[in-house]
Amino acid sequence: MRLLSSLALCGLCAAGPALAEFERVTDKSAFLQIVAGKTLSRPLIKLEVTSDGRIDGTGLRQRVTGGWGWDQGFFCRDLYWGDEALGYNCQTVSYDGTKLRFQSDRGTGDYADFRLR
Repeated sequence: MRLLSSLALCGLCAAGPALAEFERVTDKSAFLQIVAGKTLSRPLIKLEVTSDGRIDGTGLRQRVTGGWGWDQGFFCRDLYWGDEALGYNCQTVSYDGTKLRFQSDRGTGDYADFRLR
């Protein structure tokens, strides 16, 4: 079951090819302006990232919770999917005007694109 859960979480980390050009967001206040009052969504995942450092939502019918901060131009989060700790990870954030892209491992790992609603 743990392997199945881990495989399902790949949906939180991977996405298809980009159609629009993304620009890197390196400033916390610019990031907050983009996400203010919005829900970040992709198939089976809906998240809210709040200005007070919380992450809350659902992913594959499990509760997603966590915290986040900004460190030297990176979005750093500590995330839980149900009772499973996904761990701490600093990510690049890019924006194309309609979607946010989070790329793990300081921009060297997998990425996930989220629509803003």
